[in-house]
Amino acid sequence: MKKEEIITKIDDFLIDEFELEEDQINPDALLKDDLDIGSLDFVDIAVIIEKEFGFKINAEEMANIRTLDDLYNYIFERVNK
Repeated sequence: MKKEEIITKIDDFLIDEFELEEDQINPDALLKDDLDIGSLDFVDIAVIIEKEFGFKINAEEMANIRTLDDLYNYIFERVNK
């Protein structure tokens, strides 16, 4: 899967699910601070990743994801193993 496809799926999900504006979505955005995504929201993100990309995220791995770019890269690496 191409990274652009991953970015599009994640961005669309964040805009729809968390009612974010497109201008808030940029690779350097901090998930917690800039996008106001809380701990419970990470559960929703993990579920959509499992459904869309076919793998589970564990809590330890999610703890290392701070920015949108971290999330994109993590998914890209897992999908393309």
